[in-house]
Amino acid sequence: MNFIEQEIKGVWVIEPIRHGDARGYFSEVFRLDLFREHIGDVNFIQDNESFSGYGVLRGLHFQKGEWSQAKLVRVSQGAVLDVAVDLRGDSPTFGKHVAVELSAENGRQLFIPRGFAHGFVVLSDHAQFQYKVDNVYAPHSEATLLSTDPALGIDWRLDHTKLQFSEKDTKGMMLKDIKPF
Repeated sequence: MNFIEQEIKGVWVIEPIRHGDARGYFSEVFRLDLFREHIGDVNFIQDNESFSGYGVLRGLHFQKGEWSQAKLVRVSQGAVLDVAVDLRGDSPTFGKHVAVELSAENGRQLFIPRGFAHGFVVLSDHAQFQYKVDNVYAPHSEATLLSTDPALGIDWRLDHTKLQFSEKDTKGMMLKDIKPF
């Protein structure tokens, strides 16, 4: 596996190595020893999965305080643009983001540490999105950062009229209203 730290400290792209032949390929998508060697000790406790159609934008979600979550995300069908926004109070990159295309074809994964808002938009007809988290879902601690806030400067790669949001995601907070944690 290749571990590539991104321009925001703590965010990593992980590229599994695929061993292929005429039958297809085999790949290790997670190895605890290599993960710890490159990223550190994260105790993933739950795996989640979502399935969405073209243009669905989920996020930018985060949990505050003790309920914050680190995530390891990947796509097993289709393609998404995955985005992580730094909300760590002590970070020189507060409010900045990393955007990475994840797809079944490229096999890439993204590790997002605690203290980030996270979201993705589906670029293909549909996408199956999988993620590991290191903390349980805590609805009382959940918040949404408005994905279309101009202060974030995120290029979602799709015309705004093609994006599909949940009602909750259209009522997210602006970056200027976020209290760093």
